[in-house]
Amino acid sequence: MIQEKHKGMSLIVKTITRLTVGFIILYGIYIISHGHVSPGGGFAGGVIIALSFIHLMLAYGKEETLKRLPHNAASILESIGALLFLMIAVLGFTGGSFFLNFIPKGEPFRLFSAGIIPLCNVAISFKVSAGLFAIFVALVLLKLDTEKKE
Repeated sequence: MIQEKHKGMSLIVKTITRLTVGFIILYGIYIISHGHVSPGGGFAGGVIIALSFIHLMLAYGKEETLKRLPHNAASILESIGALLFLMIAVLGFTGGSFFLNFIPKGEPFRLFSAGIIPLCNVAISFKVSAGLFAIFVALVLLKLDTEKKE
C-alpha cells in the first residue's frame, strides 16, 4: 500500500490530467503559431507546453513520466531548438545580413504574414519547453537524491 502512494496521485487526478493535457498542449501550439499577430509567441507557448509535461509528472509520478519522455530527450529537444534558431539567423546571410527575412511576407494580420517570425517562435518554444522540463526533472531528481541520504 505504501508503494502505491509514490506512483502518482489519485485516480481522479490522473483521469483529469489525461483529459486535459492534450488541450493544454494544443493551447500552447495555438499561442506559438499566433504569436506574431496576438500576445504570445515562442516563450509563452513553450512555458505552457512545459507545464503540461510537468502536470503529467505531478499526476502520474516521476517513473511513469520519464518512461514516456526521458530527461535525455529534453536535452536533445533543447539543442534542436537552439540549432533551429541559429540556422534561421544564419540563413539570413544568404540575403546579406544576420536574421534577414528570407520568406515572403503575406497579408497583414494573417497567420502566414510574418516571414521568419513564426519559425523563430517554434525554435524558441522547443528551447523553452525542453529547458523548463529539464530544470523540473533536475529538481525532482535532486530532491529524491537528498531524501535517500537522510
